[in-house]
Amino acid sequence: MGAPLRQRAFRRIWTASLFSNLGQQVQAVAAAWTMLQITHAPHLVAMVQTASMLPIMLLAIAAGAIADMYDRRKVAIAALCLSFSGALLLAAAAALGLISPAVILLCCFIVGTGLALYSPAWQSSASEVVGPEAMPAAVALYSLSNNAARSVGPAIGGVIVASAGMVVAFSLNAVLYLPILIALYLWKRQAEPPRLPPERLDRAMLAGLRYVRHAPPIRRAIGRTITMAMGTSAIYSMTPFVARQILGGGPGTYGLLLGAFGIGAVGFGLATARLRARFPIEWTVRGCSLLLGLALLLISVSRHTPLTALAMLCAGGAWMVAISLLNVSVQLSSPRWVSGRALAAFQAVIAGGLAGGAWLWGQIGQQIDVATAIQIAGVVMLGSIFLGYLLPLPVSAAIEAGPPPGSDPVVKLDITGRSGPVVIEVEYAVAPEDARRFYDVMRQVKRSRERNGAFDVSLARDMADPSVWVERFHYPTWNDYLRARDRPTAEDRAIRDRATEFQVDKCEPRVRRMLERPFGSVRWRDEAPDHGRRLPDLPVSPPGNS
Repeated sequence: MGAPLRQRAFRRIWTASLFSNLGQQVQAVAAAWTMLQITHAPHLVAMVQTASMLPIMLLAIAAGAIADMYDRRKVAIAALCLSFSGALLLAAAAALGLISPAVILLCCFIVGTGLALYSPAWQSSASEVVGPEAMPAAVALYSLSNNAARSVGPAIGGVIVASAGMVVAFSLNAVLYLPILIALYLWKRQAEPPRLPPERLDRAMLAGLRYVRHAPPIRRAIGRTITMAMGTSAIYSMTPFVARQILGGGPGTYGLLLGAFGIGAVGFGLATARLRARFPIEWTVRGCSLLLGLALLLISVSRHTPLTALAMLCAGGAWMVAISLLNVSVQLSSPRWVSGRALAAFQAVIAGGLAGGAWLWGQIGQQIDVATAIQIAGVVMLGSIFLGYLLPLPVSAAIEAGPPPGSDPVVKLDITGRSGPVVIEVEYAVAPEDARRFYDVMRQVKRSRERNGAFDVSLARDMADPSVWVERFHYPTWNDYLRARDRPTAEDRAIRDRATEFQVDKCEPRVRRMLERPFGSVRWRDEAPDHGRRLPDLPVSPPGNS
């Protein structure tokens, strides 16, 4: 796990992030406790967690697209500046006596918005800083920094709120953003210049959603993450009431319980790499679900602070190990071109699970009681163990392949990157006795095409010659097609190679690339010239690769 820390840039940013995460935990304790004191309403206290997590859920895909499209270092700095401004606003409102439920929720939302933009930019940069081999360790260290701060931050926050007040707590959070901003400014990122201009934001977001939709390994990991986040949200949203109503304590007890949760996360987090090497991810995540469910049930019935703290420690460890392994699973299943968006989708479901769960448990706590809400969350976590049979976690990594050497398309029209729509037809010659097996493989090819950006993928069979099959799909523009050619992973390439193996003559399938010209297009008026000439800067090669 120490390999990433040997990289100076990663070590500097990671160390600074400890202080930033510490400040966020102090703010979380201060905001929740302040809301409890001025409202005494469980649903409003739970809304503090919702306000912080909601931006991540709403903006995650856009944030991931921005991280994939632009300089990730600059995106991270701008995002943290936004969070810094929200923290300053909250501190100023508290100092001026303007604090209210609306102000608390608004400032938490602003801080959460900045963090929503920051997280995909920094997490998807980890492989650039430490290399792909050390990436799992970097992910574990990233989670460890969050939970190391969570182990002491709540206790510090509780002490600060009790002894110095909310103004000092909110001000400390603002000050602790400065080290991470300085560390990111000093990071000299050397990114490989892109060969193509960046996608439009809306298309980049759509591409990310399409990839996740057509990537079963990521879908399964995300499905497991939702239930884990919903169960854990009972810890974050109900702990103030556990401390006050069930245990009869104050802010110190609240900080102690959250501190125990964080200590468990750090302690178990140090063992994450060893657990991953020794046991299958699937069984480890199931074990974490079991441990978290039992811990929640114990919290709901315990009336002794040490016993509740022990349950919180176990819950923190289960959450840390499970979410780290799920994070690694998503990153290893995502090629570099969409890694920011895949991680953003992962963060979105965590935020959605935490926010939705906080609202749900808050409503149950309001209508029935806090203990019942926590018990239901525990039962949900125990039931999620069986999701492993429906949504097994992936075990292999996505290896990027790109287009085969010497497969540049033949172009004799005067086109630009914005020309489109572009229609692709791939003609296969398949023996009739292989038709069914070929069709089954082409279903996988279809998913691969759609995952990498193709639209309207179809497969047709020639009625006059049953051996002829034509695959057809399109892209909005020529640049979109060129991007799609760079995106296939080794698995995608292997699937397409299996389809090609059915060729009766063992030759490459015939590929046609066409520029669609709708009837009524202004380009076909009499005065519009037809520039039907080959572009000098586009090479010509055999047309057998799509």
